[in-house]
Amino acid sequence: RDDDVIGLSNPRHLANVWCMPILTIESTCDETAAAVIANDGAVLGQCVATQEALHERFGGVVPEVAARAHLERILPVIDMAMSQSGITAGQLDAVAVADRPGLAGSLLVGLVCAKTLAVAWKKPLVAVNHLHAHLYACQMAVTESVYPCVGLVVSGGHTSLYHCTSPLDLAYLGGTIDDAAGEAFDKVAAMLGLGFPGGPAVSKWANRGDRNAYSFPRSMVHDDNFDFSFSGLKTAVRYAIVGPGHQDFPKLDVPEKTKADLCASFEAAVIDVLVAKCERAVAKCRCRRLIVGGGVAANGYLREQLQTSAVENDYTLTVAPMKLCTDNAIMGAIALEKIRRGEFASLDLDVTPGLQRGF
Repeated sequence: RDDDVIGLSNPRHLANVWCMPILTIESTCDETAAAVIANDGAVLGQCVATQEALHERFGGVVPEVAARAHLERILPVIDMAMSQSGITAGQLDAVAVADRPGLAGSLLVGLVCAKTLAVAWKKPLVAVNHLHAHLYACQMAVTESVYPCVGLVVSGGHTSLYHCTSPLDLAYLGGTIDDAAGEAFDKVAAMLGLGFPGGPAVSKWANRGDRNAYSFPRSMVHDDNFDFSFSGLKTAVRYAIVGPGHQDFPKLDVPEKTKADLCASFEAAVIDVLVAKCERAVAKCRCRRLIVGGGVAANGYLREQLQTSAVENDYTLTVAPMKLCTDNAIMGAIALEKIRRGEFASLDLDVTPGLQRGF
């Protein structure tokens, strides 16, 4: 069960590589998280401090607010994870931190903290790619190796496809050229006054609506590439709500049936594109497995449609456990794979905020 996941189900490939636990730190966006991970992948302690209440009134994440909140919370979060684990600093073998991609200020808080601890505790530093870690969360939930595979990261800030031959060897296939899928969910939720974060709220309303009520665009679905675009879809929803030239959403009184139908039709449009691109990537890469991570991977309709696709197209689907879809430090266990390869970071490591091809 998802709520029973505590680490790698099949840690044999990591055994005898590193003898003591590592500390992992995550601060890429608006979640401050830390975890202590044993070398077999078991989670010995972990803590996540969410910032949802801070950003709710803005209808989205405010970078400066997020960075300041990380500053306030990161040491208590690390202390909690360490206390839960019963591990002392002297018993750690490394400190791992997400250095890319994400919000610059948020990333800097985590990186500076990790560097400081690495120096103070005389431990090596390991850099973690946040997107690769989201996909590694899928490996943590199954007994067999998921590689080689196609990986989809779908979240508030990212929608990207990769050809993955190992946890650390990922070839970028394509991604969003404008809005990420999760960002589109948040913006639609804001238009309809559904609150923040928007993804769960839109999905809840969508379950009550007609997915065929509105004919929204499936942008780039037939293009012979692996890129995505959700900006036009977001605009189409806006026009369906208020029409061109009107933006005073707070004064609107949208009937509940209309809200449900708008959410259902919007959600169907996003997921139709995601599923179609995944099918094409699996076929082109000649992989028999698709792995999916990121916050939007928690969406029930997406999971349902991907499972249907997997059956119809004869590939295996592995989606990250629900508790590991949103940002967390447990997925930082991918650092164990880097330790196995002897890949450590120097203290002049810097953050890389933006998403670039090759990530």
